Amino acid sequence: MNENDVVLDMGTGCGILGILAAKKARRVVAVDINPHAVLCAKMNAKLNGVMEKMDIRLGNLFEPVKKKESFSLILFNAPYLPTEAGEQKTWIGRAWAGGPTGRQVIDEFISQASSHLKRDGRILLVQSTLFNVDETLRRLEKEGLRAKVIAEKKVAFETIMVIQAERMQRSARRLRKYNIAE
Repeated sequence: MNENDVVLDMGTGCGILGILAAKKARRVVAVDINPHAVLCAKMNAKLNGVMEKMDIRLGNLFEPVKKKESFSLILFNAPYLPTEAGEQKTWIGRAWAGGPTGRQVIDEFISQASSHLKRDGRILLVQSTLFNVDETLRRLEKEGLRAKVIAEKKVAFETIMVIQAERMQRSARRLRKYNIAE
């Protein structure tokens, strides 16, 4: 990350990733569906002296992001745990509940993220092995993004992974379309 980066911290929660990004980046937009999280993120941004570099917005996924707004880095620690009906009724439940397969929020994010990514931008996405990591990689590639797992950590009943996705150059997309290795 550098001082020219414009960062989107999706699902900011308490704002920790956005605050860390704001210490280096030019500007950070932080979004959360939970009004309590938005208030907490604003308080934490003020306490950490980065409020002037942050724009913290209330809304679901890309709803509060302007149509033409684009970012050099999009961060998302998505709600990914498989859940049963009704578990998303509370604000805390929405923080971790990913629907029956754990993919509901992440699939919606993937379908919209590339339209808000600068040409040389990248996405860092956290997900669990509790749902299909290969499906996430496939969906990102379908959106014109080259994706790979860059970090993983085994915890209790799952492995947490960080997936990095970047725009594929046109020639690489053409090769993949015809199933030709680079």
